[in-house]
Amino acid sequence: MQITPAPAVSENGEEARAFLQTRVALFWKVMFFIILLSSGLGALGAIAKPGVDLVLTLALTAQAGLLWWLCARGRRSIAFSRMIESGGLLMNLVGGAFLGRYLLAGFARDHAIATAEGLLMADGYLSMVAEGGTAMMVAIRAALIPSVPRRTIILTAVVGIPMIVASTVLVPAAHGRLAWRALDSGALPWLPATAAMMWGFAVITSAVISWVIFGLRAQVREARRLGQYVLERKIGEGGMGQVYRAHHGMMRRPSALKLLRGDRAGEIDLRRFEREVQLTARLTHANTITIFDYGRTNDGVFYYAMELLDGANLQRIVAASGAQAAGRVVRILTMACGALTEAHAIGLIHRDIKPANIMLCTQGGERDVVKLLDFGLVKELEVDRDAKLSGSGTLTGTPQYMAPESILEPDSVDVRTDIYSLGAVAYFLLAGSEVFDGTSIVEVCSQHLHQKPDALAMRGIVVPPELEEVVLACLEKDPDRRPQTAAELRRRLEGCEVEPWESESARAWWAEYRGVIEGDALEGTGGVGTIEIAGAPRSSAGAGG
Repeated sequence: MQITPAPAVSENGEEARAFLQTRVALFWKVMFFIILLSSGLGALGAIAKPGVDLVLTLALTAQAGLLWWLCARGRRSIAFSRMIESGGLLMNLVGGAFLGRYLLAGFARDHAIATAEGLLMADGYLSMVAEGGTAMMVAIRAALIPSVPRRTIILTAVVGIPMIVASTVLVPAAHGRLAWRALDSGALPWLPATAAMMWGFAVITSAVISWVIFGLRAQVREARRLGQYVLERKIGEGGMGQVYRAHHGMMRRPSALKLLRGDRAGEIDLRRFEREVQLTARLTHANTITIFDYGRTNDGVFYYAMELLDGANLQRIVAASGAQAAGRVVRILTMACGALTEAHAIGLIHRDIKPANIMLCTQGGERDVVKLLDFGLVKELEVDRDAKLSGSGTLTGTPQYMAPESILEPDSVDVRTDIYSLGAVAYFLLAGSEVFDGTSIVEVCSQHLHQKPDALAMRGIVVPPELEEVVLACLEKDPDRRPQTAAELRRRLEGCEVEPWESESARAWWAEYRGVIEGDALEGTGGVGTIEIAGAPRSSAGAGG
């Protein structure tokens, strides 16, 4: 996907801070186990002849474990993580440089090496081994911890100095001790020059690793960017598009970003998708989802940003706890009626009212705030200039929630079609199951056309009689016998004698079921599918977008 150029994500952002802390902790965790494993045999040998090398071995192992622990707990700032990374690495390699010298002294003592030539050969061999291990350490750091190549070059060059200096100026002395190398030694000046040249390869290798890793992370960040929005993760999918959690690059405002699906990228679908956001943006009711922005990328991917809701749709609500209390149902329906009243007043019919398109969320500290979603199938009451955009002449909607007239005469739908669908949602909430169900779309549609809904009492559901009367009135086959407007339906609902669903009840419900709701979301539990039929071809798509 071609991406609109945008500034890189700031390293001071929360995402960068958390990522850096995690990676520094991972680096020291890896180092702890590597040092523990590689020094284990040496420590066992040193125990037989305790000395400085044993103390240094235990200290370096403990240091790596301590740094791992410090970065693995709490919330650490970027400055703290960088200090643990660079300062800890320098301290570790200073200790490692002295450990290498003491191991050389012990080797010379145990093997009775006394000649200058023998010491020089042992020194060269052990120095190469130590330098190779240190080079591996800085390479692992470059691969795990995000850093620009310039910083990696400077840090790697600096932390190599102690090892070069120690191997240049310290030599074995009697009884496993160290002494200063004589200035007239034949090992000078070629020994530090050789060590510096070898360490230069480590610097170059680490810089290349950082350049590749840092560049790949930058490409991933850019690939997740649409306009001013940065994608975080996919949270839903509907008939027209996919929905991602995102945030605005400048304002850091969390948003939900809807993208037109790749397999729906025909010109008609692009125009319908754009029409959806334009129509929804005309709605300002508190119970209708708010549109922030929309646009297209350079390669024509259409998207729009809307408010990110903290909650769950009614499909998941019922899946989590079954039939809902009458007071809660009345509260949900009255809010939904408010949103529909505004839409109907400006000539818009939703045409896809269903549990998956009605969400209960937390907003302004209040629980169970209703948000009406997905105006992708909306139809304007006046004659459309392009009938194809509103699906005129096609059977459009969700079978379990479609009004009879939307099945028989899709072009004849009006505001009472949404009333029927909302009645089917109310029945679903009260009963915990759909009004009609069947093994095929044809069977479900036939029931909507010809079968009378069961009384709730027949399903063992006890609700106030006046509430059941209102719900069944919404499900009348004849549109003239239903409530004629969403405002009328709201008045009738408000007149029902039900036990109020207070804020405390909502908080208690969410405290009990939030874990179940979030678990369903992780497993991808979706709602009822939406169909669109035009002649013989038939397709279905997941709900929730």
